[in-house]
Amino acid sequence: MYVIRLADGTLRVPRSLTSEDGRLIGNAYVEVLPGDPDYEQWLPESLTEEEALLRRRRWEEENDELEREFLAYKAQQDET
Repeated sequence: MYVIRLADGTLRVPRSLTSEDGRLIGNAYVEVLPGDPDYEQWLPESLTEEEALLRRRRWEEENDELEREFLAYKAQQDET
């Protein structure tokens, strides 16, 4: 999940909610507005919605190759 910078300057920052024993309950985005105390902390790593979409597409494309390599390796291991 990326920190997303909207056109109006609002940041959508990913947050996870966990139970007391550490189990993941859910993931969500929290909106941080300009002037918020945490805004400057998140701004440098933020991406526009378009940049985040491009990264997600690139990761999916590159992941396909990684998955093919893993499946080939697994098939080779199963033969021995």
